[in-house]
Amino acid sequence: MIGRRLRLLTAGESHGARLLGILDGVPAGVPLSAAAVDGYLWRRQGGVGRGARMKIERDRAEIVAGVWKGETSGAPVAMTIENRSVIPEDRQPVRTVPRPGHADLTGMLKHALADANPAIERSSARETAMRVALGAVAHALLRELGIGVFGHVVSIGGVEASPDRGDWGSLVHARDRSPLYCADPGVEEAMLARIEEARERQETLGGVAEVVALGVPPGVGSYSQWDTRLEASLAAALLSIQSVKAAAIGDGVATAGELGRGAQDEIFWDEGVVRRTNRAGGIEGGITNGEPVVARAWFKPISTQRRPLRSVDLATGEETECRYIRSDTLIVPAGSVVAEAMLAIALADAVLEKLGGDHLDDTRASLDALLARLPWQRPGLPSVLTAAPAPPPEPAEEPAEET
Repeated sequence: MIGRRLRLLTAGESHGARLLGILDGVPAGVPLSAAAVDGYLWRRQGGVGRGARMKIERDRAEIVAGVWKGETSGAPVAMTIENRSVIPEDRQPVRTVPRPGHADLTGMLKHALADANPAIERSSARETAMRVALGAVAHALLRELGIGVFGHVVSIGGVEASPDRGDWGSLVHARDRSPLYCADPGVEEAMLARIEEARERQETLGGVAEVVALGVPPGVGSYSQWDTRLEASLAAALLSIQSVKAAAIGDGVATAGELGRGAQDEIFWDEGVVRRTNRAGGIEGGITNGEPVVARAWFKPISTQRRPLRSVDLATGEETECRYIRSDTLIVPAGSVVAEAMLAIALADAVLEKLGGDHLDDTRASLDALLARLPWQRPGLPSVLTAAPAPPPEPAEEPAEET
């Protein structure tokens, strides 16, 4: 579930046959192809720090419903993604030692499970592949309305980036050239050294991803009720991502320690209302103000550790150590792709609630009427955000199967 117009559902296990997903409420007339979806899936599979699983998987979306002759039909959009790393139930050893930081223990307690495997399989971040696939639908809808959403990495293991936000198009190009999905080349060497240090110590790293939405008109969201405020739905979308433990809008974390005048965005006039700063992250009083919408997600270091953590065997009550299960060192670059997908879905839901429309043409007409009455000059969308990312290249050879 996301909000009032779009409904998101996923299903499937980490090592099951496939992932399934439905996005309901998408207007008819939105151009959509599996190749456009696959470009986002390819980005999620990349980035420094990924583990062996991504060498096995070859994520491709199969659109099975809701698209007719290359456009959404107004029916629920349904997709599947095949898992190549499939482990049948009879090959799964019974797991009675829950891993700290995972849903193993909480799932066992909640569902009265004697075996942690069902909780492990469903709570796995493998599920985010489907979120990214369905997020591609939201990206496609927003692009047709002149709105572009992108994510990038701003911190890894305490190493902070300072990307140039004066030219958003150049920032996205810099991100796309980076194996860390970071738009600040000056800190890449320090980030990579931090990652290598963590690997040598058999540790994992966390970090921060920033997601930006450009071209969002004023008036999206509401202050009428607590659950209609846009920052609330964006924060919920980001906090739903595995390993994300904090979220913020704009400079919310930094301005909490400042005096009040320095935390505001003063209003000026230049053939319309303009701002010279964007500390509020494009949202005031639960409503967009015409500035870029900016949100951040803090990813904790992932919980699976090569050096065993202490736990308890629930079958015997004895203290023991966790068994290592293959994992990544760092998920922040891939996590930034998931974060932009979730923000795109939550933002598309809010935009549709504002503009309505069962067909894209109706939504566009409503947007045109809104823009005609606003004292606001809409900035152009960088060309790099006017199309979906390129689909992945065909692999030269079959990846090795999991053992």
